[in-house]
Amino acid sequence: MVHPADIQDRDGAALVLNKRVRRRFPFIEAVFADAGYQGPKAAKAVARTGPWRLEIIKRSDGAKGFVVQAKRWVVERTLAWISRNRRLARDFEALARTATAFIYLAMIKIMIRRLKQT
Repeated sequence: MVHPADIQDRDGAALVLNKRVRRRFPFIEAVFADAGYQGPKAAKAVARTGPWRLEIIKRSDGAKGFVVQAKRWVVERTLAWISRNRRLARDFEALARTATAFIYLAMIKIMIRRLKQT
């Protein structure tokens, strides 16, 4: 879901975590989010859609500098894999649906390569 930059993350959670998404991905049990999604609005959005658990991944208070956060690293690594595709290395697409289609193609390519190795 792409929403305007003037919408806070916690407010945009309701746009992303809706019943349509829940029907499409019934196997998801937990939603991992950063501290930007902390608060009652995001919690209500998750509660309205079903039995999802919202887990906020926080940076430890004693951490200084860059620290790898376990669940967030999965997202960053996946974005790096997608960015290896020339068309997705820069934001050239005029339409969000075109960019979405190329992301799907990039992930299909990654999964086919993984399946081929086994």
